[in-house]
Amino acid sequence: MAKSKQPTILVVNDDGITAPGIKALMHTMKELGRVVVVAPDSPQSGMGHAITIGKPLRLDEVDIYEGIEMYRCSGTPVDCVKLAVNVVLNGIKPDLCVSGINHGLNNSINVLYSGTMSAAVEGAIESIPSIGFSLDDYGMHADFEPCQKYVKEIAKQVLANGLPVGTVLNVNFPKGHGIKGIKICRQANAKWAEEFDKRFDPYKRPYYWLTGVFQNNDHGEDTDVWALEHNYVSVVPVQFDMTAHHAIPVLNTWTFDV
Repeated sequence: MAKSKQPTILVVNDDGITAPGIKALMHTMKELGRVVVVAPDSPQSGMGHAITIGKPLRLDEVDIYEGIEMYRCSGTPVDCVKLAVNVVLNGIKPDLCVSGINHGLNNSINVLYSGTMSAAVEGAIESIPSIGFSLDDYGMHADFEPCQKYVKEIAKQVLANGLPVGTVLNVNFPKGHGIKGIKICRQANAKWAEEFDKRFDPYKRPYYWLTGVFQNNDHGEDTDVWALEHNYVSVVPVQFDMTAHHAIPVLNTWTFDV
């Protein structure tokens, strides 16, 4: 019997190509198939779905980890996916796109700001089954070991079953070794109550530093916030079609007097 072809797995992130999270992710994915890494040359957190327009992009092959094909990109996480598909893989779609593992959660409203999730969403836009992974630990010495078996199992399920059209998985892990299991969730109604800390540089010119407190306005027990607070891995199916379909009938009752 002929041996089945190894799947090609694209690994991207927003913390940069040398971040510990992407190292953990690529080594786990190496157990499942051929790994190709295309990642930013520097941290790109909070970039959302930004793309580079009006200036050139650099893409350099690098030899950081033995046996893994890696490319360093000067652009955003979404640029990395676009260059991976169109340049590195010569237009051939990978079997899976995984993004992360992000240092810090991308649950609830954070999904809109996240470079990690935007890279995964871009993969889904390209009709590639895609997953974004994030861990509740911002430290550069974060321990990714407790979530590795879950990363592998979720990726295996997506490789085996695919995903519904237009859907990407947003996966978040609680910190530590007390993970109880996996919960399929909805996105919580939660947001940042933002403040800007006004400071002054040595020339007495003001500048502002974004701070804030995360506020959960959703007390449901089926949300990603609830799951993480109770030491479960949260898995939220996310769609990039942002049409508010329930609002269309309402808007069709309006009369436009033009």
